[in-house]
Amino acid sequence: MSKKKSKNRLSVEYAKSMIGSSRRQRGTLRALGLKRLGDVVEVEDNDVMRGMLRKVEHLVVVQEVK
Repeated sequence: MSKKKSKNRLSVEYAKSMIGSSRRQRGTLRALGLKRLGDVVEVEDNDVMRGMLRKVEHLVVVQEVK
C-alpha cells in the first residue's frame, strides 16, 4: 500500500459543550486535541478524521483550510 500525503487540511473548532454527551464522544473530542470550548485545531483531511468528525458533528464546526 502506498501512502498518499494529503495536503488538504480541516480546521475544527470546539463550539458546543460536551455536557450530556457520551464517553465515546468526549474521548473523540480529546483525540482530536480539543479540550476547551473555543479551541481550534487543524487536522489532515482523511477518512479517519472524517469519521471522527462525523461522530461529534453536533459539537464542532469544521471548515476546509486552503
